Amino acid sequence: MNKGLLSFFLIFTALIMGALYYTDIIQSPFISVLNKIKTNYHASSEYVEKQIQKHLYQAKHIEELNEKIKKYENNCLIIEQLSYDINNLFLESFSDLKIDPDVELVRTISYQKFGDLNRVWLEVNDYNASKIYGLVYNNLVAGIVISQNDRPLGLLNSDLKSSYAVYVGAQNAPGIIHGNNSNHLIVKFIPAWFLINEGDKVITSGLDEIFFQGLNVGVVVSVTKSQGYQSAVVEPFYKANAPNYFHMIKKVK
Repeated sequence: MNKGLLSFFLIFTALIMGALYYTDIIQSPFISVLNKIKTNYHASSEYVEKQIQKHLYQAKHIEELNEKIKKYENNCLIIEQLSYDINNLFLESFSDLKIDPDVELVRTISYQKFGDLNRVWLEVNDYNASKIYGLVYNNLVAGIVISQNDRPLGLLNSDLKSSYAVYVGAQNAPGIIHGNNSNHLIVKFIPAWFLINEGDKVITSGLDEIFFQGLNVGVVVSVTKSQGYQSAVVEPFYKANAPNYFHMIKKVK
């Protein structure tokens, strides 16, 4: 590029810049376009920022609500036990009852065997394989937890080996309930002198120290008598739908 052409280019650029700076007719369209670009940029930035904040707030809020629900369900179980213990305390003039329940939220890992909906592997912290634990879902008795190869295995209500102590009816007739691999449970060894009727409520007795007293199990649908005892067929409140979480009662008192 020769010196004449370079000089012409510099003079032309200076004239254009001067025209843009001093002439409103030329300057206004450029400024208008730039302002629109800036306005759209700021509006877009603010929208994106608000959406990010909204998403983060909702995620945090949902997490906080989930934690509150877990604590609420845990507290409901403890309150359930405390209410029955307090009622029993009123009936006893001299009681040295000690209340120290321990409930843990546990997670379902998988079924023990494909096709068997009554047995699930559980994830439990600080698991003691020498004990049997109670399993609860939404304040309803769901089954028990036993040790299988030193791992916690949940036996849901319908499993044949799921067994625990219960009270039946208004007279709190004692019995032992177990699964039947069907939609119903069976309460056995109910003394014959207790009056049991269809529609009677079945609750945990707490005498086996697996569950708190008073947790809901089901309703009697039929009663039979044999050899000095009664047996009751029970429609359970909990339906085995394999939830992701249960509450496990680690210690009753």
